[in-house]
This record gives sequence, C-alpha cells and structure tokens, in this order.
Amino acid sequence: MSNYLAIATVTATLQRILQSVIQQDIEGARATTLPPGGISTGAPEVGVNIFLYQVTSNPALANYDSAPNRAKGNPLNRQVAIDLYYMMSCYGSDAELQPQRVLGSVISTLTDKRILTSDLIRSTCNDPTFPFLAESDLADQIQQVTVAPVDISLEDLSKAWSVFYQVPYVLSVAYRACLVIVEGRENFQRSLPVRDSSPAGIVPFPASPHLDQVTVQGSRFEPIAISSVLMIRGRNLQSQTVEIHIGDLVITPMEVKEREITFSLSNTPFPMLQAGVQSLQVVHRLESTSPLMTNAIASNVLPFVLCPTIINLSVRGVEEVEDHLRSAVVVVQLDVLVREKQKVVIALNEWTMEAPSVYMFDRPPLSNASSTIEIPITNVKAGEYLVRIRIDGAESKLGVDDNPDSPTYNWYNSPKIAIA
Repeated sequence: MSNYLAIATVTATLQRILQSVIQQDIEGARATTLPPGGISTGAPEVGVNIFLYQVTSNPALANYDSAPNRAKGNPLNRQVAIDLYYMMSCYGSDAELQPQRVLGSVISTLTDKRILTSDLIRSTCNDPTFPFLAESDLADQIQQVTVAPVDISLEDLSKAWSVFYQVPYVLSVAYRACLVIVEGRENFQRSLPVRDSSPAGIVPFPASPHLDQVTVQGSRFEPIAISSVLMIRGRNLQSQTVEIHIGDLVITPMEVKEREITFSLSNTPFPMLQAGVQSLQVVHRLESTSPLMTNAIASNVLPFVLCPTIINLSVRGVEEVEDHLRSAVVVVQLDVLVREKQKVVIALNEWTMEAPSVYMFDRPPLSNASSTIEIPITNVKAGEYLVRIRIDGAESKLGVDDNPDSPTYNWYNSPKIAIA
C-alpha cells in the first residue's frame, strides 16, 4: 500500500522514463504533465504530454478493504485499489512528422518498461527534480504497478477530447497504470485476541483432534515426497491409539505428542499413493462396549500435495527426424501411482552451459493406473537432459551435486537422460 503521494509518483515516474528516451530519439523533445490546453498555445514544440484523465477502482480488488480482511488484521489502515488512465499526447511539427516519431518512441519505451519497478520508482523519488515526492512510499508497495496500452474507439477518443474546452485534438494514445493501492491515515481499532477457541462442551467431542498443518520435518517449505518424514501440527492430537488416514491408507505414527505427530510415508506399500493432492486425517480409536457410542473420533481433513520421485529413467525408440533432431519415448518409473485422468507433463532441460534447449511434452491420459509411464517426445536436439515430471501440478525434484571438489558443485545433476 502507499500514501497520498502514490498517484503523483506514478505520473512523475512515467515522465522521467519518457523524458530520458524521447530526447535521444528526437532532438529537443520534452515530456510534460500539463493539462491539454497548455500544449495547444504558444510556439510549437516537440514532445509528449502525460495527462491523467481518469481514475477508477480496480475491478479485481474492488473489495480489497472488505470486512473479512480487516477482521484478519492484515491491513492496518483502510485501503482502496485504483487504476490510473493517462492520455499521451504527442505534438511537434507535422511537416517533419515529429508527433508520429514521438508516438513511436513512447510506445517503444513503454513496451520495454511495462512494469514500474521499485528501483525506477525509488530513483524518481530521490530525483532532485521532484523534491515533493521525497516522502512517497510507492516503491514499498507489494503489488507491482504495470503500464499497458488501452484500446479506445474513435467515438470514445472524441468524447474524451470533447471535455477539454476549445482544445484541438493532437495525436494521442491512452495507457492504464494498474494497480495503485492508496492507504488511509486512520488505523483500525484492534480488539484483544481470543484466548480459547474450544467449543467448551457444546459439541459431543470437545477434545477431538484438530489439524493445522502438515510439513516435512525440519523444513517447512520443502516439497512432500514418499521418502519424506512428515510432521503434523495441531491440538488434542495425543490419544491411546492414533491412526493417520491418507485416502484409504492407514499409517501408524512414529511419535505422538499433544501438538505434534511425526510419521513417515516410506513404509507404505509400493506403489499405493497417487501423486497430487492428498487428504490427511487423524483418527483416535476408543475402547467402548456400548453400541450407542462410536469407537473413533476423527479430526478435520487437511490437504497436502504429494510430489513424485523418479526412480528409474530410460530412452527407447530413438529416431532421427532431421539433422541433430530426434524423436523417442522416455520411460519413467515413479514411486507413486499415476491415475487414468491425471495430467502428466515431462520437462527436459539440456545439461549444458551454452544456450541450453528446453522442452515440455504432455502425456496422453493413461488407460489404467500405473507407476511406470511412457512419454513420447519429438523434435528434440541430441544431447543430455535433466528430467522433471509434473503430475496434476505436483513436480518431481532435481538432485544437486553436493561434492565440493566436483567441477559441477551445487549444480542440478540428476535425474538425466542422454538422447543420441
């Protein structure tokens, strides 16, 4: 989010970007920020005028300042997300086609500078030409400000210029700066946090297990694979008999504490689980002789993504299509099942430092579930390739060379195939 100087900062950044380029393309050209009437009087000059003619709320973030967001305590102040519409008017000598040359320079520049990066904005605020922007904090906004051309019809263009009283039309193009989040000045009032969210005996099992998250032990952001040791965090997890249910699979945990459960997927029958999104649930088994009393208490269901691991790779049926281009079938053995309707993609990255080639191929749907899949590839340059498999968005990991004495230390080095 940004303070009240955000709008002026966007305009000044655009002016500074265009000024640095058009003066090199067209001698004497200037980038100005005048009202349209200011460029139609006096001696003709050459340049582009940047005029902010409309401000609208961003449709995608119209409810950015909604009550649920405020309740979570994310923003500290009220905020509004807006889009800025600019009219870029090019002027100069028509005999020398200066307006059209300026227009070409503007379009070329904003094609390269589609994003107003933090460095561009910060350098504008530090420019002595704009001392009034010294306190602007637009550069710290999380959302990037993008600049894109706006297609407006001749009718809409004439309407836009008709509001400028007695101002003759000059060659113009419209751009939109999206998005700017302007923050209010008054802070929200924060209530004290809730200390206990338990149902306090209102439900039949007030001490039922509740799951908050499941991660790889010791690494919160590492992808989950069959070989991973996993940790479940939550509350009321300890009981006499604890089971972990992943789909139809039942796993006995390695260690159970009141707020943590440790378990491994490596002891599951191979192959049992499929790649992709899994549903995890903790079940407490109870000893009861009453037929009216259930003997199990289940937690909430927690999803996680299981990534495949490539166990074995081979290439068969290599055919030469053209010089240095090959077609083949890559046979991949995984530690997970691939179901009939799952989307399978193979990614090949050439293992070289000189202009490496990159290929991606879709695998047609399987006729039956399997842990070994065959993926046809076509028009691939002969060479050595790193291989990744993506199944319903869950991607296999690449190995890294961890030998400090190796010339490829800290490089990705496996799994690889050679296509001759």
